[in-house]
Amino acid sequence: MSAYKIAQQAMAEAIEKAAAAGHDEQALARALMSEVIAVYKRGRTPQDIASELDFLANNLDDDEDYAFMRP
Repeated sequence: MSAYKIAQQAMAEAIEKAAAAGHDEQALARALMSEVIAVYKRGRTPQDIASELDFLANNLDDDEDYAFMRP
């Protein structure tokens, strides 16, 4: 099973648990993002983390090619 599939399953389970506890998806996502950053900090520099987050933020539109892609 791929890491992405494991993450999808973990997210689906977390959404169910959060809803049962009275928390919405956005609050859960914010909390999970904080946990992801904590994991990143164990093996990456702040600049590397910021670069990845910047790349993801600049490529949020699913209908657009990534900024580095050429036609």
